Amino acid sequence: MKNPEDIIIRPYITEKSNAEVANGKYTFIVDVRATKTDIKNAVEKLFQVKVLKVNTAKYEGKTKRLGVHVGTRPDWKKAIVKIDLDPKPETYLAEGGKEVAINKKYKTSIEEYGITQ
Repeated sequence: MKNPEDIIIRPYITEKSNAEVANGKYTFIVDVRATKTDIKNAVEKLFQVKVLKVNTAKYEGKTKRLGVHVGTRPDWKKAIVKIDLDPKPETYLAEGGKEVAINKKYKTSIEEYGITQ
């Protein structure tokens, strides 16, 4: 789709999302048009973690008024990303049926998550 920086807009920090960080679940506000695959690839590229699962929820913008002027807030999308807290080396079969293991360096947490804008 686009650059990972365009897909992940900012972290969504609430009491509930902070409690889920211990289980490896991080919550982000993402682009409304982004798919789960786009979100997974963007998080893996930006934070060097292994993503296991992505859950999304779309929200419609509320109608607000100021005097006689009526408008709506923009629609937005929330993504809850579960990362692998214990990444194992990836194994596959090479030529001749020989098993090869690749130990990719994945992080076990997202340190940049607590930064607020």
